[in-house]
Amino acid sequence: MRRYIGKRLLISVGTLFVVILLLFTLLQYMPGSPFNDEKLTDDQRAVLYEKYGLDQPIVVQFFKYVYNMLRGDFGVSYTISKNTPISQLLQTRLPISLRIGGQAVLLGAVIGLILGIIAAIWHGTFWDTLSTIISVIGVSVPSYVFALGLAYVFGYELRWLPLLYSNDLPFESSVLPSIALCMFTIASIARFTRSEMLEVLGSDYILLAESKGVYGPRLIVRHVLRNALIPIVTVLAPLIVGLMTGSLVVEKIFSIPGIGSLLVTAIQSNDYNVVIVLSFIYSAMYIGIMLVVDILYGVIDPRIRLSKEAPHD
Repeated sequence: MRRYIGKRLLISVGTLFVVILLLFTLLQYMPGSPFNDEKLTDDQRAVLYEKYGLDQPIVVQFFKYVYNMLRGDFGVSYTISKNTPISQLLQTRLPISLRIGGQAVLLGAVIGLILGIIAAIWHGTFWDTLSTIISVIGVSVPSYVFALGLAYVFGYELRWLPLLYSNDLPFESSVLPSIALCMFTIASIARFTRSEMLEVLGSDYILLAESKGVYGPRLIVRHVLRNALIPIVTVLAPLIVGLMTGSLVVEKIFSIPGIGSLLVTAIQSNDYNVVIVLSFIYSAMYIGIMLVVDILYGVIDPRIRLSKEAPHD
């Protein structure tokens, strides 16, 4: 197991390094610069480039940037908030996006699993039809439509929850955005759970377990659900990243000061440092979650771990 985890850690670190290199290189060749103000003269631009080290060769800039990043120094914003450390910009925005995304992930995964299990166990009944309808709606309707509907009904008409995000009511303000974001996750997990459990329920080893007297919750949890978890975890992994990093449209609807709107603003203003850091955060979260998924594969089904370690033994 240690070799299995260690190998994936090395692959993850190497992938992150390649991601930083690609981001840095692509941004250098983008049209425009952080200092596009027409009022600036060429001499003033040269002074600014020298001040921020942008006049140095790309290779020197890259390794200097990586070195500073390893020390926790992500640089400063060039245009959005001049000379403000990026860590300071993220200090308030990132926790909000992570909290709302985390709530959406938890809510979506739990409800989706329950719906999928119910639909598979009572296949062909009213509950199966109801779960299918919910799944189709969740996949077909965009999250911003749910957001607008929830905001109008529960925020404007009933006034049960804040219509716009408020730092004074962080939990209450995050309920509606979390529900809007989790609908697609609920639908996706429910569909995959249903299909995978139906396939497992019809397999020979489930019939064997039933012939040995294994029924009810014990059969579902120990044999059916465990064997259906691998594809479910695979589907959930990319959804987690999207939810944890926030949805720009949903953030706009509820006026959430998250990192989604910050990324768009940084791209529009060519604020290189902010774009690189936010893109790195997206990539790091995705790679980190996929690393966790790889480890979960080995925990859920040891045969995967053994098959991947076998050639090295």
